[in-house]
Amino acid sequence: MANPIQEILEKQVLTVAKAMEDKIDDEIASLEKLDEDDLEVLRERRLKQMKKMGEKKKRWMSLGHGEYSEIHSEKDFFTVVKASERVECHFYRENWPCKVMDKHMSILAKQHIETRFVKIQAEKSPFLAERLKIVVLPTLALIKNTKVDDYVVGFNELGGKDDFSTEDLEERIARAQVIYYEGESSHKPKSTTQVRRNVRQSAHSDSDSE
Repeated sequence: MANPIQEILEKQVLTVAKAMEDKIDDEIASLEKLDEDDLEVLRERRLKQMKKMGEKKKRWMSLGHGEYSEIHSEKDFFTVVKASERVECHFYRENWPCKVMDKHMSILAKQHIETRFVKIQAEKSPFLAERLKIVVLPTLALIKNTKVDDYVVGFNELGGKDDFSTEDLEERIARAQVIYYEGESSHKPKSTTQVRRNVRQSAHSDSDSE
């Protein structure tokens, strides 16, 4: 006697396979309709995109993207933030938790050259620490277009321990859209209106780091 559940599963598999086959057929049909002029236009468009991305990467590298570096003065912080559209700044002190964060930031800097990864010693940056309400260390300030959009404060959002993975930090940062992320994250970027600050203006509202 036939198993009704098995029959249902087989029908579902056939339905999905048919849908995929139809999609592939449509794509092949679209390509077959292209003449040499169309293909040439596509090639030129692709070359322009590659050239534009190459120019972007060259500019990013000239600004220090692709490596994790230290900012030695508050003045340099403003220079970095104005030069790069996306910046992740680690406010740190010489302790173990901050060294753990350093390790992950170094890895992500190489993987995400679209973003500048830097660190600055909080105790030597009192003006910035006060303006951005930096209290807990380590704290990551996630900056887009000169504005602090979000913070990663300590390890609370990373499992509460120092054994979190680089992927955990990457996914958390991606929620602020400060990096290009293609992972299978179930989190949607949350609204950051309440924590957004323009680093060129005084900040009077509360932050997540308090």
